[in-house]
Amino acid sequence: MAEHEHGKMDISSQEKTFDGFLKFVAWGIVISLGVLVFLALANA
Repeated sequence: MAEHEHGKMDISSQEKTFDGFLKFVAWGIVISLGVLVFLALANA
C-alpha cells in the first residue's frame, strides 16, 4: 500500500463540482430575492 503524500491528490473534479454548487446557490438566492421583491410590490 502506498504512503499518503499530503497535497498530491487530484481534486480538479471536486473543485469543479463545488464551483457549480456555489453558482447554483447564488442564482437561487438572486431568484428568491427577486420573487420576494415582486411579491412585496404586487401586494402594495
